Amino acid sequence: MSDPGRLVAGRYRLVERVGRGGMGTVWRAEDELLGRHVAVKKLHVPPHLHDDEIQRLYERTRREARSAARITHPHVIVVHDVVDDEGLPCIVMEYIPSVTLSDLVKRKGALPPDEAARIGRSMAAALRAAHDAGVLHRDVKPANVLLGDDGRIVLTDFGIAVESGTPSLTRTGELVGSIQYLAPERLRSGIAEPGPACDLWSLGATLYQAVEGRHPFQRDTPIETAYAIAADTYEPPRRAGDLAPVIDGLLVKDPDRRMDAHEAERLLGQVAGTRTAPVETPTRPERVEIPRAPAGGGARGRRTALWSAAVVVVAATVTGGVLLWPEGGAAPKSPRPAAAGSTGHAPSGSPTPPPPLPAGYHLVKAGQGFSVPVPDGWQPKDMPGGEIAYLDPTRRVGLRVNVVEFAGSDPVRHWRDTEEAQTRRDNRNYERVRMAPTTFRGRPAGYWEFTFDGTLREYRAVELAFSGTDGTQYVVYLSAPNEQWHAYRPVFDNAVKGIRLRG
Repeated sequence: MSDPGRLVAGRYRLVERVGRGGMGTVWRAEDELLGRHVAVKKLHVPPHLHDDEIQRLYERTRREARSAARITHPHVIVVHDVVDDEGLPCIVMEYIPSVTLSDLVKRKGALPPDEAARIGRSMAAALRAAHDAGVLHRDVKPANVLLGDDGRIVLTDFGIAVESGTPSLTRTGELVGSIQYLAPERLRSGIAEPGPACDLWSLGATLYQAVEGRHPFQRDTPIETAYAIAADTYEPPRRAGDLAPVIDGLLVKDPDRRMDAHEAERLLGQVAGTRTAPVETPTRPERVEIPRAPAGGGARGRRTALWSAAVVVVAATVTGGVLLWPEGGAAPKSPRPAAAGSTGHAPSGSPTPPPPLPAGYHLVKAGQGFSVPVPDGWQPKDMPGGEIAYLDPTRRVGLRVNVVEFAGSDPVRHWRDTEEAQTRRDNRNYERVRMAPTTFRGRPAGYWEFTFDGTLREYRAVELAFSGTDGTQYVVYLSAPNEQWHAYRPVFDNAVKGIRLRG
Protein backbone atom coordinates (compact mmCIF):
# COMPACT_ATOMS: atom_id res chain seq x y z
CA MET A 1 0.00 0.00 0.00
CA SER A 2 1.12 3.54 -0.74
CA ASP A 3 0.93 4.96 2.78
CA PRO A 4 2.51 8.17 4.10
CA GLY A 5 5.87 7.45 5.65
CA ARG A 6 6.61 4.41 3.51
CA LEU A 7 10.01 4.27 1.78
CA VAL A 8 10.02 3.62 -1.96
CA ALA A 9 13.09 2.05 -3.56
CA GLY A 10 15.02 2.61 -0.36
CA ARG A 11 15.23 6.32 -1.06
CA TYR A 12 11.93 8.19 -1.52
CA ARG A 13 9.84 8.71 1.64
CA LEU A 14 6.14 9.25 0.82
CA VAL A 15 4.78 12.36 2.54
CA GLU A 16 1.32 13.10 1.15
CA ARG A 17 -0.86 12.22 -1.81
CA VAL A 18 -1.16 15.23 -4.11
CA GLY A 19 -3.02 13.81 -7.10
CA ARG A 20 -4.82 10.84 -8.51
CA GLY A 21 -5.70 10.11 -12.13
CA GLY A 22 -6.77 7.26 -14.33
CA MET A 23 -3.28 5.82 -14.66
CA GLY A 24 -1.63 6.54 -11.34
CA THR A 25 -1.39 8.25 -7.98
CA VAL A 26 1.07 11.08 -7.40
CA TRP A 27 2.74 11.57 -4.02
CA ARG A 28 4.92 14.29 -2.63
CA ALA A 29 7.97 12.53 -1.29
CA GLU A 30 11.29 13.31 0.35
CA ASP A 31 14.41 12.20 -1.50
CA GLU A 32 16.43 11.10 1.50
CA LEU A 33 19.64 10.84 -0.50
CA LEU A 34 19.63 14.40 -1.85
CA GLY A 35 17.37 16.01 0.73
CA ARG A 36 14.81 17.45 -1.67
CA HIS A 37 11.09 17.11 -2.36
CA VAL A 38 10.09 15.08 -5.42
CA ALA A 39 6.86 13.82 -6.94
CA VAL A 40 6.46 10.04 -7.14
CA LYS A 41 3.87 8.67 -9.55
CA LYS A 42 2.87 5.05 -9.03
CA LEU A 43 1.01 3.06 -11.66
CA HIS A 44 -2.55 1.90 -11.11
CA VAL A 45 -3.24 -1.69 -12.13
CA PRO A 46 -6.99 -2.33 -12.45
CA PRO A 47 -8.06 -5.77 -11.25
CA HIS A 48 -8.72 -8.69 -13.60
CA LEU A 49 -6.39 -7.50 -16.33
CA HIS A 50 -4.75 -10.09 -18.56
CA ASP A 51 -0.98 -10.42 -18.38
CA ASP A 52 -0.49 -8.77 -21.77
CA GLU A 53 -2.61 -5.80 -20.68
CA ILE A 54 -0.59 -5.44 -17.48
CA GLN A 55 2.64 -5.51 -19.45
CA ARG A 56 1.25 -2.82 -21.74
CA LEU A 57 0.50 -0.61 -18.73
CA TYR A 58 4.00 -1.18 -17.38
CA GLU A 59 5.52 -0.22 -20.70
CA ARG A 60 3.37 2.90 -20.92
CA THR A 61 4.71 4.05 -17.57
CA ARG A 62 8.30 3.46 -18.62
CA ARG A 63 7.61 5.20 -21.91
CA GLU A 64 6.18 8.20 -20.04
CA ALA A 65 9.49 8.57 -18.25
CA ARG A 66 11.51 8.16 -21.43
CA SER A 67 9.32 10.59 -23.37
CA ALA A 68 9.45 13.34 -20.77
CA ALA A 69 13.18 12.80 -20.19
CA ARG A 70 13.89 13.41 -23.89
CA ILE A 71 12.54 16.95 -23.65
CA THR A 72 14.62 19.70 -22.11
CA HIS A 73 12.36 22.70 -21.67
CA PRO A 74 11.31 24.90 -18.73
CA HIS A 75 7.62 24.22 -19.45
CA VAL A 76 7.95 20.42 -19.48
CA ILE A 77 8.06 18.34 -16.30
CA VAL A 78 11.55 17.09 -15.38
CA VAL A 79 11.89 13.34 -14.80
CA HIS A 80 14.58 12.32 -12.29
CA ASP A 81 14.30 8.54 -12.04
CA VAL A 82 12.28 5.39 -12.71
CA VAL A 83 12.20 2.88 -9.84
CA ASP A 84 10.44 -0.35 -8.97
CA ASP A 85 8.05 -0.48 -6.02
CA GLU A 86 6.36 -3.75 -5.09
CA GLY A 87 6.75 -4.92 -8.65
CA LEU A 88 5.33 -1.74 -10.17
CA PRO A 89 7.28 0.97 -11.99
CA CYS A 90 7.22 4.44 -10.41
CA ILE A 91 8.26 7.70 -12.02
CA VAL A 92 10.19 10.17 -9.87
CA MET A 93 9.72 13.74 -11.08
CA GLU A 94 10.39 17.26 -9.92
CA TYR A 95 7.86 18.43 -7.37
CA ILE A 96 6.05 21.64 -8.30
CA PRO A 97 3.70 23.17 -5.71
CA SER A 98 0.84 24.06 -8.03
CA VAL A 99 -2.79 23.92 -9.04
CA THR A 100 -3.97 22.48 -12.34
CA LEU A 101 -5.57 24.69 -14.96
CA SER A 102 -8.65 22.48 -14.69
CA ASP A 103 -9.00 23.09 -10.96
CA LEU A 104 -8.38 26.81 -11.38
CA VAL A 105 -11.19 27.17 -13.93
CA LYS A 106 -13.54 25.10 -11.77
CA ARG A 107 -12.76 27.24 -8.76
CA LYS A 108 -12.58 30.73 -10.27
CA GLY A 109 -14.41 30.41 -13.57
CA ALA A 110 -13.28 31.64 -16.98
CA LEU A 111 -9.90 33.37 -17.20
CA PRO A 112 -9.14 36.74 -18.83
CA PRO A 113 -7.85 36.35 -22.41
CA ASP A 114 -4.36 37.65 -21.62
CA GLU A 115 -3.96 35.21 -18.72
CA ALA A 116 -5.21 32.30 -20.83
CA ALA A 117 -2.82 33.39 -23.59
CA ARG A 118 0.12 33.46 -21.16
CA ILE A 119 -0.67 29.89 -20.11
CA GLY A 120 -1.28 28.86 -23.71
CA ARG A 121 2.03 30.29 -24.89
CA SER A 122 3.88 28.15 -22.37
CA MET A 123 1.89 25.09 -23.46
CA ALA A 124 2.65 25.77 -27.13
CA ALA A 125 6.36 26.14 -26.31
CA ALA A 126 6.28 22.83 -24.44
CA LEU A 127 4.55 21.09 -27.35
CA ARG A 128 7.02 22.59 -29.81
CA ALA A 129 9.90 21.20 -27.75
CA ALA A 130 8.19 17.83 -27.45
CA HIS A 131 7.48 17.59 -31.17
CA ASP A 132 11.01 18.70 -32.00
CA ALA A 133 12.23 15.82 -29.83
CA GLY A 134 9.97 13.38 -31.66
CA VAL A 135 7.46 13.06 -28.81
CA LEU A 136 3.69 13.44 -29.14
CA HIS A 137 1.85 14.11 -25.88
CA ARG A 138 -1.59 12.75 -26.92
CA ASP A 139 -3.40 13.90 -23.77
CA VAL A 140 -3.16 17.69 -23.66
CA LYS A 141 -5.93 19.02 -21.43
CA PRO A 142 -6.41 21.47 -18.54
CA ALA A 143 -5.87 18.75 -15.94
CA ASN A 144 -2.34 18.17 -17.28
CA VAL A 145 -1.27 21.82 -17.05
CA LEU A 146 0.38 22.74 -13.75
CA LEU A 147 0.28 26.38 -12.65
CA GLY A 148 3.13 26.65 -10.17
CA ASP A 149 2.94 28.76 -7.05
CA ASP A 150 6.05 30.55 -8.35
CA GLY A 151 4.38 31.41 -11.69
CA ARG A 152 5.93 28.57 -13.66
CA ILE A 153 3.65 26.78 -16.15
CA VAL A 154 4.40 23.11 -16.82
CA LEU A 155 2.93 20.49 -19.12
CA THR A 156 2.92 17.12 -17.38
CA ASP A 157 1.59 13.55 -17.62
CA PHE A 158 3.20 12.09 -20.71
CA GLY A 159 1.62 8.75 -19.72
CA ILE A 160 0.24 7.99 -23.18
CA ALA A 161 2.85 9.89 -25.15
CA VAL A 162 4.39 8.21 -28.17
CA GLU A 163 7.83 8.64 -29.66
CA SER A 164 8.54 8.68 -33.37
CA GLY A 165 9.80 5.31 -34.55
CA THR A 166 8.49 3.31 -31.57
CA PRO A 167 5.79 0.64 -31.80
CA SER A 168 2.27 1.43 -30.71
CA LEU A 169 1.02 0.30 -27.32
CA THR A 170 -2.59 0.50 -28.41
CA ARG A 171 -4.65 -2.29 -29.87
CA THR A 172 -6.25 -2.01 -33.28
CA GLY A 173 -9.16 0.43 -33.11
CA GLU A 174 -8.27 1.57 -29.58
CA LEU A 175 -8.18 5.32 -28.91
CA VAL A 176 -6.28 6.72 -25.98
CA GLY A 177 -6.70 10.14 -24.47
CA SER A 178 -9.57 12.15 -23.02
CA ILE A 179 -12.51 12.09 -25.42
CA GLN A 180 -13.21 15.83 -25.08
CA TYR A 181 -9.70 16.69 -26.31
CA LEU A 182 -9.25 14.15 -29.11
CA ALA A 183 -8.77 15.72 -32.52
CA PRO A 184 -11.52 15.14 -35.12
CA GLU A 185 -9.26 13.23 -37.52
CA ARG A 186 -8.68 10.60 -34.86
CA LEU A 187 -12.38 10.23 -34.14
CA ARG A 188 -13.31 10.07 -37.81
CA SER A 189 -10.74 7.49 -38.82
CA GLY A 190 -9.95 5.79 -35.55
CA ILE A 191 -6.22 6.04 -36.18
CA ALA A 192 -4.14 4.74 -33.30
CA GLU A 193 -1.15 7.01 -33.85
CA PRO A 194 -1.74 10.78 -33.96
CA GLY A 195 0.43 13.46 -35.49
CA PRO A 196 1.62 16.75 -33.96
CA ALA A 197 -1.51 18.51 -35.22
CA CYS A 198 -3.60 16.43 -32.82
CA ASP A 199 -1.82 17.98 -29.84
CA LEU A 200 -2.51 21.44 -31.28
CA TRP A 201 -6.23 20.70 -31.53
CA SER A 202 -6.17 19.74 -27.86
CA LEU A 203 -4.43 23.02 -27.08
CA GLY A 204 -7.22 24.88 -28.87
CA ALA A 205 -9.90 23.05 -26.89
CA THR A 206 -8.00 23.80 -23.68
CA LEU A 207 -7.77 27.52 -24.46
CA TYR A 208 -11.47 27.66 -25.33
CA GLN A 209 -12.34 26.08 -22.00
CA ALA A 210 -9.99 28.46 -20.17
CA VAL A 211 -11.72 31.61 -21.48
CA GLU A 212 -15.28 30.30 -21.76
CA GLY A 213 -15.42 28.01 -18.75
CA ARG A 214 -16.77 25.14 -20.84
CA HIS A 215 -15.64 22.78 -23.57
CA PRO A 216 -16.36 23.89 -27.17
CA PHE A 217 -18.09 20.61 -28.06
CA GLN A 218 -19.57 19.58 -24.71
CA ARG A 219 -22.63 17.32 -25.09
CA ASP A 220 -24.66 15.15 -22.72
CA THR A 221 -22.88 11.88 -23.50
CA PRO A 222 -19.35 10.93 -24.60
CA ILE A 223 -20.59 9.55 -27.91
CA GLU A 224 -22.46 12.78 -28.66
CA THR A 225 -19.38 14.78 -27.74
CA ALA A 226 -17.25 12.66 -30.07
CA TYR A 227 -19.71 13.15 -32.92
CA ALA A 228 -19.77 16.91 -32.36
CA ILE A 229 -15.98 17.11 -32.43
CA ALA A 230 -15.85 15.14 -35.67
CA ALA A 231 -18.70 16.81 -37.55
CA ASP A 232 -20.22 19.87 -35.83
CA THR A 233 -19.14 23.48 -35.59
CA TYR A 234 -18.59 25.12 -32.23
CA GLU A 235 -20.17 28.24 -30.83
CA PRO A 236 -17.73 31.13 -31.30
CA PRO A 237 -16.15 32.14 -28.00
CA ARG A 238 -17.69 35.26 -26.44
CA ARG A 239 -14.98 36.14 -23.92
CA ALA A 240 -11.83 35.36 -25.92
CA GLY A 241 -11.13 38.84 -27.27
CA ASP A 242 -7.83 38.86 -29.19
CA LEU A 243 -7.41 35.17 -28.36
CA ALA A 244 -10.29 34.18 -30.67
CA PRO A 245 -8.23 33.99 -33.91
CA VAL A 246 -5.73 31.67 -32.24
CA ILE A 247 -8.49 29.38 -30.99
CA ASP A 248 -10.06 29.40 -34.44
CA GLY A 249 -6.72 28.48 -36.02
CA LEU A 250 -6.20 25.59 -33.62
CA LEU A 251 -9.73 24.19 -33.89
CA VAL A 252 -9.59 23.74 -37.67
CA LYS A 253 -10.88 20.24 -38.40
CA ASP A 254 -8.44 19.64 -41.28
CA PRO A 255 -5.06 18.87 -39.63
CA ASP A 256 -3.16 20.04 -42.73
CA ARG A 257 -4.64 23.52 -42.32
CA ARG A 258 -4.39 23.69 -38.53
CA MET A 259 -2.08 26.23 -36.88
CA ASP A 260 1.24 24.73 -35.81
CA ALA A 261 3.01 25.10 -32.47
CA HIS A 262 5.47 27.77 -33.66
CA GLU A 263 2.74 30.07 -34.96
CA ALA A 264 0.55 29.44 -31.93
CA GLU A 265 3.39 30.31 -29.58
CA ARG A 266 4.12 33.54 -31.45
CA LEU A 267 0.50 34.72 -31.58
CA LEU A 268 -0.22 33.74 -27.99
CA GLY A 269 2.80 35.74 -26.92
CA GLN A 270 1.37 38.79 -28.67
CA VAL A 271 -2.01 38.39 -26.97
CA ALA A 272 -0.35 37.87 -23.61
CA GLY A 273 1.75 40.98 -24.09
CA THR A 274 4.98 39.08 -23.47
CA ARG A 275 6.53 40.11 -26.76
CA THR A 276 6.16 43.71 -27.78
CA ALA A 277 8.18 45.59 -30.36
CA PRO A 278 8.03 49.17 -31.56
CA VAL A 279 6.94 49.91 -35.10
CA GLU A 280 10.00 49.72 -37.33
CA THR A 281 10.95 52.02 -40.17
CA PRO A 282 13.26 50.85 -42.96
CA THR A 283 15.82 53.55 -42.32
CA ARG A 284 16.01 53.24 -38.55
CA PRO A 285 19.29 51.71 -37.37
CA GLU A 286 18.93 48.80 -34.99
CA ARG A 287 21.41 47.95 -32.29
CA VAL A 288 21.82 44.23 -32.75
CA GLU A 289 22.08 42.11 -29.66
CA ILE A 290 24.48 39.33 -30.51
CA PRO A 291 24.03 36.72 -27.79
CA ARG A 292 26.81 36.58 -25.26
CA ALA A 293 27.43 33.02 -24.26
CA PRO A 294 30.41 30.83 -23.41
CA ALA A 295 32.02 28.54 -25.89
CA GLY A 296 31.65 24.84 -25.27
CA GLY A 297 34.43 22.99 -23.54
CA GLY A 298 36.52 23.43 -20.40
CA ALA A 299 38.70 26.35 -19.23
CA ARG A 300 41.77 24.48 -19.90
CA GLY A 301 44.25 25.32 -22.66
CA ARG A 302 43.99 28.33 -24.94
CA ARG A 303 40.20 28.71 -24.97
CA THR A 304 38.96 31.61 -27.08
CA ALA A 305 35.60 33.23 -26.33
CA LEU A 306 33.13 32.62 -29.15
CA TRP A 307 30.78 35.39 -28.26
CA SER A 308 31.48 39.05 -28.78
CA ALA A 309 29.80 42.18 -27.47
CA ALA A 310 26.85 43.73 -29.23
CA VAL A 311 27.62 45.51 -32.48
CA VAL A 312 25.80 48.31 -34.24
CA VAL A 313 24.82 47.89 -37.88
CA VAL A 314 22.26 49.47 -40.14
CA ALA A 315 18.96 47.55 -39.98
CA ALA A 316 18.51 44.36 -37.95
CA THR A 317 21.61 42.20 -37.96
CA VAL A 318 22.11 38.96 -36.11
CA THR A 319 24.12 35.87 -36.82
CA GLY A 320 23.55 32.21 -36.21
CA GLY A 321 23.00 28.70 -37.51
CA VAL A 322 20.79 25.67 -36.97
CA LEU A 323 22.27 22.76 -35.10
CA LEU A 324 22.29 19.09 -35.68
CA TRP A 325 19.22 17.40 -34.31
CA PRO A 326 19.77 16.44 -30.67
CA GLU A 327 20.55 12.91 -29.63
CA GLY A 328 17.45 10.77 -29.90
CA GLY A 329 15.51 13.53 -31.66
CA ALA A 330 13.33 13.22 -34.72
CA ALA A 331 14.18 14.70 -38.08
CA PRO A 332 12.95 18.26 -38.67
CA LYS A 333 10.83 19.12 -41.68
CA SER A 334 13.62 21.16 -43.22
CA PRO A 335 16.60 19.33 -44.75
CA ARG A 336 18.47 17.70 -41.92
CA PRO A 337 22.26 17.45 -41.91
CA ALA A 338 23.35 14.00 -42.95
CA ALA A 339 26.13 14.18 -40.40
CA ALA A 340 24.14 12.63 -37.57
CA GLY A 341 21.74 9.73 -37.70
CA SER A 342 18.18 10.02 -36.47
CA THR A 343 19.17 8.36 -33.22
CA GLY A 344 22.14 10.64 -32.65
CA HIS A 345 24.60 7.72 -32.51
CA ALA A 346 27.85 7.70 -34.41
CA PRO A 347 27.60 6.07 -37.83
CA SER A 348 29.46 2.84 -38.34
CA GLY A 349 32.25 2.36 -40.82
CA SER A 350 34.12 5.11 -42.62
CA PRO A 351 32.81 8.67 -42.34
CA THR A 352 30.41 9.64 -45.11
CA PRO A 353 31.96 12.31 -47.33
CA PRO A 354 30.08 15.61 -47.50
CA PRO A 355 27.60 15.93 -50.37
CA PRO A 356 28.12 18.27 -53.31
CA LEU A 357 27.45 21.92 -52.62
CA PRO A 358 23.76 22.79 -53.01
CA ALA A 359 22.82 25.26 -55.69
CA GLY A 360 23.32 28.84 -54.57
CA TYR A 361 26.12 28.11 -52.07
CA HIS A 362 29.87 28.53 -52.09
CA LEU A 363 32.59 27.29 -49.72
CA VAL A 364 34.16 29.65 -47.19
CA LYS A 365 37.38 28.76 -45.39
CA ALA A 366 36.77 29.19 -41.67
CA GLY A 367 40.03 27.80 -40.34
CA GLN A 368 42.91 25.50 -41.09
CA GLY A 369 41.35 22.50 -42.82
CA PHE A 370 37.79 23.67 -42.05
CA SER A 371 35.37 25.04 -44.67
CA VAL A 372 31.61 25.67 -44.58
CA PRO A 373 29.03 26.32 -47.32
CA VAL A 374 27.57 29.85 -47.25
CA PRO A 375 24.69 31.13 -49.42
CA ASP A 376 25.63 33.22 -52.43
CA GLY A 377 24.96 36.89 -51.90
CA TRP A 378 25.65 36.83 -48.15
CA GLN A 379 28.26 39.41 -47.22
CA PRO A 380 31.18 38.92 -44.80
CA LYS A 381 31.17 40.82 -41.52
CA ASP A 382 34.30 41.57 -39.54
CA MET A 383 34.18 39.93 -36.11
CA PRO A 384 36.70 39.88 -33.26
CA GLY A 385 38.40 36.72 -32.07
CA GLY A 386 38.95 35.14 -35.45
CA GLU A 387 35.28 34.34 -36.10
CA ILE A 388 33.89 34.25 -39.61
CA ALA A 389 30.45 35.85 -40.02
CA TYR A 390 28.23 36.23 -43.07
CA LEU A 391 25.03 38.31 -43.20
CA ASP A 392 22.07 37.79 -45.49
CA PRO A 393 20.93 40.66 -47.78
CA THR A 394 18.42 41.88 -45.17
CA ARG A 395 21.25 42.06 -42.62
CA ARG A 396 18.93 40.46 -40.06
CA VAL A 397 20.26 36.92 -40.36
CA GLY A 398 23.79 35.67 -40.18
CA LEU A 399 25.91 32.55 -40.08
CA ARG A 400 28.97 32.40 -37.82
CA VAL A 401 31.68 29.79 -37.68
CA ASN A 402 34.77 29.54 -35.54
CA VAL A 403 37.66 27.27 -34.71
CA VAL A 404 38.75 27.25 -31.08
CA GLU A 405 42.00 25.48 -30.33
CA PHE A 406 42.03 23.08 -27.39
CA ALA A 407 38.62 24.17 -26.09
CA GLY A 408 37.61 20.84 -24.55
CA SER A 409 35.28 18.03 -25.54
CA ASP A 410 32.08 18.61 -23.53
CA PRO A 411 30.33 21.79 -24.68
CA VAL A 412 26.98 20.84 -23.13
CA ARG A 413 28.47 20.62 -19.65
CA HIS A 414 30.13 23.99 -20.07
CA TRP A 415 26.96 25.58 -21.42
CA ARG A 416 24.98 24.29 -18.47
CA ASP A 417 27.60 25.44 -15.97
CA THR A 418 27.47 29.00 -17.28
CA GLU A 419 23.87 29.29 -18.48
CA GLU A 420 22.45 31.00 -15.41
CA ALA A 421 25.49 33.01 -14.39
CA GLN A 422 26.36 34.36 -17.81
CA THR A 423 24.02 33.55 -20.68
CA ARG A 424 20.76 34.47 -19.00
CA ARG A 425 22.34 37.58 -17.51
CA ASP A 426 23.70 38.87 -20.81
CA ASN A 427 20.78 38.04 -23.13
CA ARG A 428 17.50 39.77 -22.42
CA ASN A 429 14.57 37.34 -21.99
CA TYR A 430 16.84 34.40 -22.74
CA GLU A 431 14.90 31.12 -22.85
CA ARG A 432 16.41 27.75 -23.55
CA VAL A 433 14.61 25.74 -26.22
CA ARG A 434 16.85 22.70 -26.18
CA MET A 435 20.33 21.77 -24.99
CA ALA A 436 21.52 18.23 -25.51
CA PRO A 437 24.46 16.06 -26.55
CA THR A 438 24.55 14.72 -30.08
CA THR A 439 27.17 13.44 -32.53
CA PHE A 440 28.67 14.83 -35.71
CA ARG A 441 30.20 12.29 -38.08
CA GLY A 442 31.00 10.07 -35.13
CA ARG A 443 32.41 12.87 -32.98
CA PRO A 444 30.79 13.96 -29.69
CA ALA A 445 28.96 17.23 -30.20
CA GLY A 446 26.63 19.64 -28.42
CA TYR A 447 23.36 21.17 -29.57
CA TRP A 448 21.99 24.40 -28.10
CA GLU A 449 18.92 26.29 -29.26
CA PHE A 450 17.42 29.30 -27.50
CA THR A 451 15.46 32.51 -27.94
CA PHE A 452 16.30 36.03 -26.76
CA ASP A 453 15.21 39.62 -27.35
CA GLY A 454 16.98 42.01 -29.67
CA THR A 455 16.19 45.68 -29.59
CA LEU A 456 13.23 45.45 -31.96
CA ARG A 457 12.30 41.78 -32.25
CA GLU A 458 12.64 38.33 -30.80
CA TYR A 459 15.41 36.13 -32.16
CA ARG A 460 16.11 32.43 -32.17
CA ALA A 461 19.63 31.05 -32.18
CA VAL A 462 21.14 27.61 -32.44
CA GLU A 463 24.68 26.28 -32.16
CA LEU A 464 26.59 23.12 -32.93
CA ALA A 465 29.94 22.54 -31.25
CA PHE A 466 32.11 19.48 -31.84
CA SER A 467 35.73 18.58 -31.24
CA GLY A 468 38.40 17.12 -33.43
CA THR A 469 40.76 14.36 -32.38
CA ASP A 470 43.31 16.93 -31.14
CA GLY A 471 40.82 18.78 -28.93
CA THR A 472 40.26 21.63 -31.35
CA GLN A 473 36.62 22.72 -31.22
CA TYR A 474 34.59 23.68 -34.27
CA VAL A 475 31.49 25.81 -33.91
CA VAL A 476 28.65 26.68 -36.30
CA TYR A 477 26.01 29.15 -35.12
CA LEU A 478 22.97 30.83 -36.66
CA SER A 479 20.39 33.30 -35.39
CA ALA A 480 17.43 34.92 -37.12
CA PRO A 481 14.17 36.65 -36.26
CA ASN A 482 12.04 34.04 -34.56
CA GLU A 483 9.08 34.67 -36.84
CA GLN A 484 11.25 33.80 -39.86
CA TRP A 485 13.07 30.88 -38.27
CA HIS A 486 11.65 28.18 -40.53
CA ALA A 487 12.65 30.11 -43.63
CA TYR A 488 16.29 30.35 -42.54
CA ARG A 489 16.86 27.05 -40.76
CA PRO A 490 17.84 25.27 -44.03
CA VAL A 491 20.86 27.60 -44.23
CA PHE A 492 22.26 26.02 -41.11
CA ASP A 493 21.29 22.53 -42.21
CA ASN A 494 23.16 23.01 -45.48
CA ALA A 495 26.15 24.56 -43.71
CA VAL A 496 26.50 21.67 -41.29
CA LYS A 497 25.82 18.99 -43.87
CA GLY A 498 28.41 20.46 -46.19
CA ILE A 499 31.26 20.98 -43.71
CA ARG A 500 34.67 20.06 -45.17
CA LEU A 501 36.92 18.97 -42.33
CA ARG A 502 40.41 17.59 -42.91
CA GLY A 503 41.68 14.99 -40.51
